[in-house]
Amino acid sequence: MEPTVYIIDDDQSFRTAIGRLLSASGYRVALYESGNQFLEQLSGSEAGCILLDLDLPGLSGLELQNRLLDKAPLLPIVYLSGRGNIRASVLAMKAGAEDFLEKPASASVLLEAIDRALAQYERRRLEHERVDTLNALIAALTPREAEVFALVVRGHLNKQIAYTLGTSERTVKAHRHRVMEKLGARSLAEVVSIAERTGILDHQA
Repeated sequence: MEPTVYIIDDDQSFRTAIGRLLSASGYRVALYESGNQFLEQLSGSEAGCILLDLDLPGLSGLELQNRLLDKAPLLPIVYLSGRGNIRASVLAMKAGAEDFLEKPASASVLLEAIDRALAQYERRRLEHERVDTLNALIAALTPREAEVFALVVRGHLNKQIAYTLGTSERTVKAHRHRVMEKLGARSLAEVVSIAERTGILDHQA
């Protein structure tokens, strides 16, 4: 899907004006009057970023941001709010917002923020694809290779793994070598990095 700027603002005239500005600047836009409307139409395949007002009818901007952590985690959020609220801006940034702008923001400031958000989306998308690929490689390990992998990334030595699994150290070394080959890892550090990126270490903590 082509990257889109999803504009969520209850002020129709402002929403339309921003939409026209971004369209004239070459961006694909979609307009929503509330967070609830955006969630109702959310398909899960959205690409791009969100330009979000803080004060909305129904779900507030912060409440919508919290919902989107699970429903659309790849979409960066740029706040564009008419109310200067330091506490809200801090909460938004801590929750992962890309930027927090106050109305009226100049066209140049707004477009720069949108460009940064779209670049961030692309980085997240590529990382998401890479993690999906790594998960598929991990799923393709044999049960014994998966056991060795899980113990290796927890810092266990070959001798300890052999004792735990009731096998020889030589067999563990062979499994470890195959794990590294299948995961495309050239070092133990890369194997651990794969476990961290895919959440394996978190699940075992």
